[in-house]
Amino acid sequence: MRPSRLGLSAPDTRRLLIILLAGVLVSAGGLVWLEQTGPAGAQTKDNPSVRGIRPVATTTTSTAAGAGAGAPTTARPIDVPEDPYAEEPVQEIGTIDIPKIGLHHPVFHGITLRNIDHGPSHWPGTALPGENGNTVFAGHRVTHTHPFRRIDELVPGDQVIFTVAGVRSVYVVTGHEVVTPAAVHIADQTSTPTGTLFACHPPHSARYRFVVHLALLAGG
Repeated sequence: MRPSRLGLSAPDTRRLLIILLAGVLVSAGGLVWLEQTGPAGAQTKDNPSVRGIRPVATTTTSTAAGAGAGAPTTARPIDVPEDPYAEEPVQEIGTIDIPKIGLHHPVFHGITLRNIDHGPSHWPGTALPGENGNTVFAGHRVTHTHPFRRIDELVPGDQVIFTVAGVRSVYVVTGHEVVTPAAVHIADQTSTPTGTLFACHPPHSARYRFVVHLALLAGG
């Protein structure tokens, strides 16, 4: 059974929109994207132990998927800071590959734009790829390297492959939806290995979020 939805207040929901949906400001002339105002923290590559990130067990994907499957997870997404560029180390933890759209990109670990500006970033407190629970990644569609520009082209059966801490986890797309910024339940944790990719929608707008749902492919 899925745990209850995150109990975020209306201000928290607005901050979630600002930080995770590309940090845009709407003006009379159109959209103005926030620029990084200070140097990012020291990058820590291939070191998933820093700042509390849980290392993935060094087993095969199929074993990781089977161990404890169906057991409830206690993971909970961390709170989102008010400042979209709050102090946070830039941590590169692996890669994401989406063959359907030709994406191969480093992935990062953090909730602020200090990490998301570098590439798809894992929301701390959600499961890591290959673990039971919902692994959640946010990414840009039109700024920086715009890694999620074409995620609306993904259909059920397309593969999304994470390699984190030396473990390769193959997910398949199970569906997608367009939700409002208030739909923070997309980060809810699950009792089976699932995944969520999301970004602002449509491109150049933060009115909605485009959400892609994933499930771990056993034996992938």
